[in-house]
Amino acid sequence: MLGGRYEVRQLIGRGGMAEVYIGYDRRLSRSVAIKVLRSDLSRDHTFHVRFRREAQAAAGLNHPSIVAVYDTGEDEVVTSTGETIEVPYIVMEYVEGHTVRSLFVDGTPVPIDEAVEITIGVLSALAYSHREGIVHRDIKPGNVMLTPTGQVKVMDFGIARAMADSAATMTQTHAVVGTAQYLSPEQARGEVVDARSDIYSTGCLLYELLVGKPPFSGDSAVAVAYQHVREIPPAPSTLAADIPEALDRIVLKALAKDREERYPDAAAMRADLEAAVRGGHVSAPAVSSWAAAAAAADPTVVSPSLGTQLMTPAGGPATTTAVAADVDEDAERRSPWWVWLLVVIGLGAIIGIGWLFLTSGEPEPEEPAMTVVPPLSGLDETGARNALLAAELVLVVGEPEASDEVAEGLFISSDPEPGDEVEVDSEVTVVFSAGPDAVAVPDVVGFTQDQAIAELREVGLEVSRVETVNDPAWDRDRVSATEPEADTEVPRDSGVVLILATGNVEVPDVTDLSIDEARDILNDAHLSVRELQQPSGDYEPGTVLHQTPTGIQPRNTTIELTVAVEPPTPEPPSPEPTTTEPEEPTDEPTDDGDEPPTDGEDDPEAGDG
Repeated sequence: MLGGRYEVRQLIGRGGMAEVYIGYDRRLSRSVAIKVLRSDLSRDHTFHVRFRREAQAAAGLNHPSIVAVYDTGEDEVVTSTGETIEVPYIVMEYVEGHTVRSLFVDGTPVPIDEAVEITIGVLSALAYSHREGIVHRDIKPGNVMLTPTGQVKVMDFGIARAMADSAATMTQTHAVVGTAQYLSPEQARGEVVDARSDIYSTGCLLYELLVGKPPFSGDSAVAVAYQHVREIPPAPSTLAADIPEALDRIVLKALAKDREERYPDAAAMRADLEAAVRGGHVSAPAVSSWAAAAAAADPTVVSPSLGTQLMTPAGGPATTTAVAADVDEDAERRSPWWVWLLVVIGLGAIIGIGWLFLTSGEPEPEEPAMTVVPPLSGLDETGARNALLAAELVLVVGEPEASDEVAEGLFISSDPEPGDEVEVDSEVTVVFSAGPDAVAVPDVVGFTQDQAIAELREVGLEVSRVETVNDPAWDRDRVSATEPEADTEVPRDSGVVLILATGNVEVPDVTDLSIDEARDILNDAHLSVRELQQPSGDYEPGTVLHQTPTGIQPRNTTIELTVAVEPPTPEPPSPEPTTTEPEEPTDEPTDDGDEPPTDGEDDPEAGDG
């Protein structure tokens, strides 16, 4: 079990640096491929660093024609001797299928349409990796897989390099290099490689697909490298008559000795292949032009270090140390003293090596290769990784650091610092910005709950709890307020209380107020008013005597107000009408006079008293 989640199952492949197993990811319940550094190399720091660099190079590539890298790490493993060692591993996409190498078991070429389709798939993957700044440097049939559905998958970026790496040659000390039959001339000479080196290797792959064997073969890796540098391979159609002339032109253009004469990028070669399949025009020149170019080529030599670093066609180490590309065989026969000189030099080398072993327990270590930490200011993690890969350094991401000046995700500092000189393949710990330490609470009043949560999370805040309030200003489930309130500076990842409106209103008591005051108060509370009048002699006219309903009501509820009005003034009672006959005039004196009654006669109605 690796990393606490990956079950390591049966071995499915073995290479010069690592072993590949089928694995099972318990957390995601899926099959994976697990590449593990060989235990005999796990004690070497250099291999640890290169293994991690492979993971970094491939992890940044996300393309359907490239085997995906899911995870990487290191875990303690107990060896057969009981020793505990740290072993790095890479968890990759498990691809069911077989490599293109399995198609050449009997030496039979692949059908032309299938050969072109496989090559187009490889070129699609290379076009993507080159855009991302990564050169594969080891395109060969064993690194191209075919799924049961015919999909092409390019794998093994173990010796990939960033295109900006000015030191990315194939002959550095201790470098793991590609297979001899697919090396470009510049790789064989130990020069800097670029995307066109992958074009050459792809041309070798297409050649082998069409005719059943690689363009060059020999008894040793150096002999094959010599042919890559100096010789033009025969056109594929001379070995298989059914190959169209257009494919001859494409293959030989891809295999041009001068990289300036090859296709400028993978997309251009893919376009020519697609045109050839359709019977269209291809941009590659005629086959005859390459013979003239070969005759005019300058003498050159194969890099001396290839003899100890290249893998032979059979997979074993090469024994020859160097090959001169401009050797005059006739001159050698005329000058046999060269043979004796070489014998003397060889004997001297053997004696010197024996003396070193006798005089010291171990050979003196070589001076380590050095490089400079590149400028990283303004770069994000992807940019920093590519810059460090170009300088042959390994990125280690440190803990993010809050910064009010550097935007989130950008470079803040590194250890060692930019400009420092360090050993090649050293680790550089880079700290990136986590953004401002404090953030302002955004104004989310009036938002829905979901909208408010999304807005808060965008600035690095979370909702700690939700409360409700009867706020007449907002409809139901709208944010009425926040705690802390908007624009308050708070630490990143702080919690914010959302206060949501219920959509209800507590009806204010407006009795004994004037109708104008009552109407203003109720309207401010988002309530409507309907007025009823009631005469009253006890209250001033216009005074609210009664209201209904009361308590908590939904917004915009109509409140009936009973308002006092002046009672009507009572009308005075009308007098009863009377009818009186006018008195007739008499001769008797009126009572107004002082004269006594006449004749002394008493009043007939008067009594005795």
